Amino acid sequence: MTNEFIEALPKVELHVHLVGSASVRTVLELARRHPATRVPVVEEELRAFYTFRDFPHFSEVYQQVNALVREPEDVATLVTGLARDLAAQRGRYVELQVTPYSHLQAGLPARAVTEALDLAARQAAADHGVRVAYIFDIPGQLGAEAARVTLDHALNEPPEALIGLGLAGIEQRRPPYRDAFRDAFRAARTAGLHSLPHGGEMTGPETIWEIVEGLGAERIGHGINCLEDPRLVAHLRETQLPLEVCPTSNVCTGQVPDIASHPLPRLLKEGLFVTLNSDDPPMFGTTLTGEYRVAAEVFGLDDAALAGLARNAVHASFLDPVGKQAILTEIDDLAGSHA
Repeated sequence: MTNEFIEALPKVELHVHLVGSASVRTVLELARRHPATRVPVVEEELRAFYTFRDFPHFSEVYQQVNALVREPEDVATLVTGLARDLAAQRGRYVELQVTPYSHLQAGLPARAVTEALDLAARQAAADHGVRVAYIFDIPGQLGAEAARVTLDHALNEPPEALIGLGLAGIEQRRPPYRDAFRDAFRAARTAGLHSLPHGGEMTGPETIWEIVEGLGAERIGHGINCLEDPRLVAHLRETQLPLEVCPTSNVCTGQVPDIASHPLPRLLKEGLFVTLNSDDPPMFGTTLTGEYRVAAEVFGLDDAALAGLARNAVHASFLDPVGKQAILTEIDDLAGSHA
């Protein structure tokens, strides 16, 4: 019954990247729209292209796919493609991480990116019944200039559904830019945006402390290495600061050796607030539904525990109260029928 339950479970996705969300179907569409790139235009070759050695290699491949986004239509194609894929998984709402700096570097004006995001959000709701909100991510390894440009776009040309500022990229390269990131997040919070940075995926607890204390994080992207610091674990348990956990992603980028070694069970045992997410699903050969299957098949979570994780994602989201309650009622009705 568990597979049937997972398929039927209404879901919220809190940690997925716009470019990384592109399904094979969507990437092939973009690659054929923009030939003469290094991205394969044959499905079998594209799937092989998505075999990563480590995180830097993943980042390199990601950038090559990102280079396919050259026109506003491409941005909208990615958003509506994700909405289509989520709708097939009973996805109800997504907080989608967009890296506008990369699109601006490719020559797209901020206003054009924003208009494409607005149009795509409306299409996602109308055509697929999926509500889309946006998080603008700073690519951390690109430093102060990326922070400045991303913040400027967020404050002066925001899409209607922009809810927060994020910080992603290669964590090891962030330290020289700490003050720039702190300044950007302070300004974003003052403007009413939420603080939603990554931390503790590629580095240890010190990165998590920095995003909590220095950036005012309201959720933590990944955060799995918090377990190395008992004081941090105690803090996260006490505050119930949500962790956006992406098990398959952590294996594919080499952060954990295999899925059986993933710390998800220990995070739950420690009483931490965990949500399940897919990160860059087609690149990692997964889906949001697939992450729930991993939780059931690898870690032995039953239907009640899976429903609890689905509720966590709703509670940790920044969806309006009416929208939250509608999804929670759906989850409760399903759980009640399977009790």
